Amino acid sequence: MSFLSRFEPHVLSLLRVMSGLLLLQHGFTKFLGWPETPMSGIAVSSMPGIAGLFEFAGGILLVVGLFTRPTAFLLSGVMAVAYFSVHAPQGFFPIVNGGELAATYCFVFLYLCVAGPGPWSMDAQRGKHAKT
Repeated sequence: MSFLSRFEPHVLSLLRVMSGLLLLQHGFTKFLGWPETPMSGIAVSSMPGIAGLFEFAGGILLVVGLFTRPTAFLLSGVMAVAYFSVHAPQGFFPIVNGGELAATYCFVFLYLCVAGPGPWSMDAQRGKHAKT
């Protein structure tokens, strides 16, 4: 698989951008009501509302690749809290308790915290944390 390893830094950037965009939609629906979901229009002072603030701001930072490592670390923690406070009490298995997405985000963000933003990022342009 050494042929594919040359694409690793760029795929890392794609993982960061796509994870950020997917997370950002959670913040969008909570604060802007678009797209409309059951989470649209929630109170900012509620637990999901506070999570939405992190999803919105963190999603933007991940998409552009700015302050990637601390942002990913923080988001990993937010997703762990979401999993253990909302999903785990509903059952042991993530497929049963609906927590697959929170658990996946938690570990993807943990990986981004360790691996960095990749070459297609503002961090790399600033000369910090680039993995090329």
